[in-house]
Amino acid sequence: MVCGVALCALVILGAGGCAAGPGLTGSAVGPTPAGFWLGFWHGLIAPVTFLVSLFNDSVSIYEIHNNGNWYDAGFMIGISSIFSAMARSGATHQQRRTMSAGSVPQR
Repeated sequence: MVCGVALCALVILGAGGCAAGPGLTGSAVGPTPAGFWLGFWHGLIAPVTFLVSLFNDSVSIYEIHNNGNWYDAGFMIGISSIFSAMARSGATHQQRRTMSAGSVPQR
């Protein structure tokens, strides 16, 4: 139990280290603007980045130096996939709990 909690905390801290960078208005963050794949990554880590941004003003969820629609598409696909994965995980847990109680799952 304690090992699982420690592993979960380590994963959350590791993902927090990958949070989107500061929103520097008027200056280039890198040589090229963020594209689809970086938008996808930022969407995947958005829940962790949001929590970090609550306590750190230099962290933003959304990269402002991006290439437009492709970044937006990647961000939305990433954030929707992470939330749908969390929903599927909760549904699987609920079904396992129902089955362990001895009842037949309803469809």
